[in-house]
Amino acid sequence: MSNVGRKFPNIAVNAMDEMGDTYKLNIFEQAVENNKKVLLFWYPKDFTFVCPTELHAFQEALPEFEKRNTMVVGASCDTAEVHFAWLNTTKDNGGIEGVTYPLLADSNRNLATILGILDITEGKYDEETDSYLVEGDNVTYRATYLIDEQGRVFHESVNDMPLGRNVKEFLRMIDAFTHVQEKGEVCPANWEEGQEAMTADREGVSQYLATH
Repeated sequence: MSNVGRKFPNIAVNAMDEMGDTYKLNIFEQAVENNKKVLLFWYPKDFTFVCPTELHAFQEALPEFEKRNTMVVGASCDTAEVHFAWLNTTKDNGGIEGVTYPLLADSNRNLATILGILDITEGKYDEETDSYLVEGDNVTYRATYLIDEQGRVFHESVNDMPLGRNVKEFLRMIDAFTHVQEKGEVCPANWEEGQEAMTADREGVSQYLATH
């Protein structure tokens, strides 16, 4: 079930900052109490291959997210200790040294399970153990959530493991949603900040299509 249009789960998860401090982080509360948008992106595993390219890409774009009053948070099912080790591994060794935004350590998979983004299926029944064996790595797909200032999800996307994200598209989505919030207009296909939007009625779409 999609989470778009719904309140983000109001639960706290272990997190780690760039200083190596572990604390509880509640994404819903961060949005509502700080009147901020939040971008939460999940990746499968620390110390892998596509994942560090994404974490560095979000770090490079961090000033642009901050301009848009948006907090960036990464997340995986690794423990906080594994996050800390990866944060202390240099970029040329596949590490994420220099990443400054928080990383959720959802090692009990509570939040990932609620969101339904784990790579796991119930396998065949094993008579010897009297149980169903799990298939899949029980780690998350590359899921991304954009959450507004009321804690409501306004964008959700899920990529398969090999497919890295386009960070610029999330900036565009935030710009579009902010335009809707501020102007009350809707944003047509391929809309970017500074371009013409339109009113959500027959006349508005007719005028837009006639000039594009």
